[in-house]
Amino acid sequence: MIFPEGAAARTDATDVAGRVYDVVIVGAGISGAIIADRLSREGRSVLVLEAAPADDLTIAGYEGYLNRFYGTAMKDNQAPYPVLPPVPMPRSTDARPLTPGGGPNTGGYLVQNGPHSTDTTYTRVLGGTTMHWEAKILRMLPEDFELADRYGHGLKWPLGYDELEPLYREAEREIGVSADVEDQRYLGLHYPPDYVFPMRGLPASFLDRTVAEGVDGTQVRVSDDEEIEIRVRPFPQGRNGIPNPAYDAGRGFVPVGAVSTHQVEEGGRCQGNNNCVPICPVQAKYHAGKTLARTLHRDVDLLAQAVAYRVHTDDETGRVTRIEYRRYPDPNSTAYETGFAQGRAYVLATNAIENARLMLASGLQDRADLIGRNLMDHAYLLTWARLPEIAGTMRGTNCTSGITDLRGGRFRKGRASFSVDIHNDGWGWATGAPVTDLVRIVEENQHGFELRRSLVDQVSTQLLLAHMIEVLPDRDNRVTVDPRYRDELGNMRPVISFKVPDYTMRGAAFARELSRDLFGKLHAQDFTSYDPAEYGYVEFGGEGYRILGGNHLAGTHVMGTSPGVSVVDDHQRSWEHENLYLVGGGSMPTIGTANTTLTSTALCLRTAEHLIQELRRQDRPLTLATIGAR
Repeated sequence: MIFPEGAAARTDATDVAGRVYDVVIVGAGISGAIIADRLSREGRSVLVLEAAPADDLTIAGYEGYLNRFYGTAMKDNQAPYPVLPPVPMPRSTDARPLTPGGGPNTGGYLVQNGPHSTDTTYTRVLGGTTMHWEAKILRMLPEDFELADRYGHGLKWPLGYDELEPLYREAEREIGVSADVEDQRYLGLHYPPDYVFPMRGLPASFLDRTVAEGVDGTQVRVSDDEEIEIRVRPFPQGRNGIPNPAYDAGRGFVPVGAVSTHQVEEGGRCQGNNNCVPICPVQAKYHAGKTLARTLHRDVDLLAQAVAYRVHTDDETGRVTRIEYRRYPDPNSTAYETGFAQGRAYVLATNAIENARLMLASGLQDRADLIGRNLMDHAYLLTWARLPEIAGTMRGTNCTSGITDLRGGRFRKGRASFSVDIHNDGWGWATGAPVTDLVRIVEENQHGFELRRSLVDQVSTQLLLAHMIEVLPDRDNRVTVDPRYRDELGNMRPVISFKVPDYTMRGAAFARELSRDLFGKLHAQDFTSYDPAEYGYVEFGGEGYRILGGNHLAGTHVMGTSPGVSVVDDHQRSWEHENLYLVGGGSMPTIGTANTTLTSTALCLRTAEHLIQELRRQDRPLTLATIGAR
């Protein structure tokens, strides 16, 4: 997609007024972008409402984000993106311990109602959270879709791995996944015999290889009757590597470049930068702006700086009639204009929290009282140690490999499964390194060459293991709204009530013991400690842990086979409103141990095909046969 520098990449509000689109999509993250792309390929008219500005559709805009990141002292997930009064977004720095009996924590955008204080974030910019994601991108296991039947936990899926497998392949094409199939055949994951990923797997880091030498082949007893052998395995990556010439029956794969392709140094092969979270300096990492950009040559209008305020429905039929939005002309002002968007069908694609928030703020609830309930996010337990020798920490992207053998197994009857990420960025997530290391060394009165040598020795031996633990759906883990809590545009803010289930904590306790064993095998000195005064602290079984959020939001409008047990059907269409689709991770009944991006993308590809067929059906002239088919 080519946008000349300074060109407007957005539609004027006056162009939207009075037009009835085939589909109105709220949100320009990966879910909205995928559906807009597929619909526009079929010649359908689409309006995308995006709460944030659309500056990053040009290289200048994207590099403005980079410059902001480089210039800020706080390098959190939201560091590159401007703080805009009309579009507040959660930051991990807003999370803080909740005082028992002290009422909600209202200090950040998310109103934290407890009992657990989550640091989960999502990015309200064009491209959504793919602008800050880590880009390791796994498929869910076949057994993840059968958790309720196999192990008696979670909600039932209305479809399974085999139904999603072709859509997984299509999603891997769109994102441009780098991986080698032979590394990904485990725990029932299967592919067509001749399948290869679009690009070859990225090389394992030196740190990955160091850990593998010490732990590969370790037998882990996970229950009285089950033992699992573990190994370090490369993760599939959503970033450009070396295209595989065998892909697509030998036709190869052309990776997606930058959204503004006239600058060819942008959007090339991954260069191994270690700040790919929160932003890739060269756009080698996939983000949804790449998909959305190409749609704007078609009949797709993007109305940026337009925050959806209310979903209006017909009282008799339940059909959605329009989306009311509040558009702010100036990103630094909260002055706004009210507008309305109309379509034949509507798609809410603003993530699990914002979809639920918008529905509840619109006074819309399903008959089973499930909208907003069953909020899920992966629970992260961090453990960290120092290796006896330099291991190349801080080289390569944030996470290239990990231990995935404990993602599945019979032990899930009693406790949560988990995946283990080997972090190439040292103790940054856990302790704030290397800044905290530098401060300590300076306080020790070291300077000059001695300071530099001490810092290198400290950082290059750091090992962080991030245990990504599954969380089960729980009706009491939920998103609600309260008219007392509003943002600067008058939108009700999300109120989060969340606790970490015991099932998850049993997995966390097992993960902590495993990390001690692995550190022992690596002759590494364990520095892990959890401060009760920090947010996320949980006591379980007489021991303290710190549970962090993974930004993998799911579950607030679960899919299922009937309106009595779900909010949407297996095409993500609302049971209550026949022309409304709630899409993305919120539709997932369970999350297993894969980040939600690939599965939600596959689900959205399924939704897009259903929408295309539904619009075609509506286009046909009415006959006795078509009337009978309705």
